[in-house]
Amino acid sequence: MSWQEHLPAMILAIPLLGAFATPLFSLGGKTLRNVWMVSISFITMIVAFLIWRTVTVNGVLVYVMGAETATLALPSGMAYPVRIILEIDAFSAFMALAGSIASFAGAMYSIHFMDRFSGLSRFTSLYFLQTAGMLGMMVTGDLFNFFVFLEISSVASFGLVAFWRDRPESVEASFKYMLVSQLSAMMVLIAIGSLYGRYNALNMAGIASMLHLGVVEKLVLAFLVVALAMKCGAFPMHMWMPDAYAEAPAGVTCLLVAVSQASLYGLMRVCYTLYGTTMGSSFVPWVIIVLGMASMFFGVSMAVVQHEVKRLMGYHSISQVGYILLALGVGLLSLGNPQTMADYGFMAMKGGIYHIFNYTMYKGLLFLTAGSLYYATGTRDLDKLGGLARRMPYTTFMFVIAAAAISGLPPFNGFVSKLLIYESTFALHPFLAVAALVTSVLTLASFVKVFQTAFLGPEKKCYASVSEVPASMLMGMALLTIVILGLSLFPSWVLSNLVEPAAKALVDQSGYIGAIMGGGL
Repeated sequence: MSWQEHLPAMILAIPLLGAFATPLFSLGGKTLRNVWMVSISFITMIVAFLIWRTVTVNGVLVYVMGAETATLALPSGMAYPVRIILEIDAFSAFMALAGSIASFAGAMYSIHFMDRFSGLSRFTSLYFLQTAGMLGMMVTGDLFNFFVFLEISSVASFGLVAFWRDRPESVEASFKYMLVSQLSAMMVLIAIGSLYGRYNALNMAGIASMLHLGVVEKLVLAFLVVALAMKCGAFPMHMWMPDAYAEAPAGVTCLLVAVSQASLYGLMRVCYTLYGTTMGSSFVPWVIIVLGMASMFFGVSMAVVQHEVKRLMGYHSISQVGYILLALGVGLLSLGNPQTMADYGFMAMKGGIYHIFNYTMYKGLLFLTAGSLYYATGTRDLDKLGGLARRMPYTTFMFVIAAAAISGLPPFNGFVSKLLIYESTFALHPFLAVAALVTSVLTLASFVKVFQTAFLGPEKKCYASVSEVPASMLMGMALLTIVILGLSLFPSWVLSNLVEPAAKALVDQSGYIGAIMGGGL
């Protein structure tokens, strides 16, 4: 086997190595630990990029643990795979690339942001475990290992959200996140156990090739949809998100955004790959649409009235997840109907998948800029901020880029993905598109409030000595800014080379199954 064939294993092994070797490197001092953190995050991002390139050229990438080649996925003539398999199609590679970029940006940013605090060896180890769990959810082809990686990312997140354990708010936010995560994990485990008892298999492709809709399968689908919607922060299961995002260190919040999208990836994989046209009824798609609409309305309504900048952005995360759920539900309605898939279904999926990447980039950048405000001033209260554009010009510029993108202003990347969602939802029902447009208007209004309050207006005397944040923090923000500008300046290339292959791979259930089983449905 060439080294390229080991890329799926490398994308998990590298952050795991980073996590367990961090205590050793920390013995060499702060500088060595920081170099280790940035290096491992950078290598992980490069591996994710190489995987995306490989999948783009060669198709679905299959890696079998305990076998030299992918052809041994079915050992000893067995009908269904029993080995642990990593299966990466264009959608998985797309998600892993977005997550690894967010992880690298957060790592660079955290070098100086966390420099004032102790316990950074534990912080770095947990950060790498969180990254490994997130990426594992995106590349595994096995349901039980999806659960394992879900738990790894969750447990690491608990520690990172409560990293400032002297703050009661941080401990409360972590406890709230832990309760929601463990309830979600139990539901996922019950669902996986039910499928295993039914089909004697854990591999997603293997189960999908056998699955027929019965009472057990309907209950499993309900459990998985509720559990994964809870983990990605959909209303009314959102209660953990504003607290966790507000209390976690800014670099961690940037990564938490990508971790929540890993749960959304799992929801999409379950709906399209595991069930697909077997789902039959339009009930589940409409449930997802309603969840998306409620998340959009509630998230943006609560964000508008917030005075704490990271909490405001946390509520906006709920509304942005709502856009993606709305697109997912509209896309699911068109499954099995070639006409509606051609009319608006595939457009909805492209819009939703594109919005995942956009959301990860601009929301991560917004949280980093909020962290910079806190680093420079010691407060996140908008009522206490003002006139910082003169003191922090680079942070101000990058905040404006991210705010314009999340608000869907042309020609930024958020406008492109939202336009696809508007058009596809309007084709299904005009009310859906109108609600999405109103949400964007309110999003713009709330970020104009943040810009006016924190960056413009008279300069507060207490901030006369404030200066721009350190270079490593600016570099972390600049990485996400460059990605946002690239997505904005070359939308046609992004749609053709990133988004469309990912959307086609997601809806191609037979192709995902065939990569393991050697045939279609």
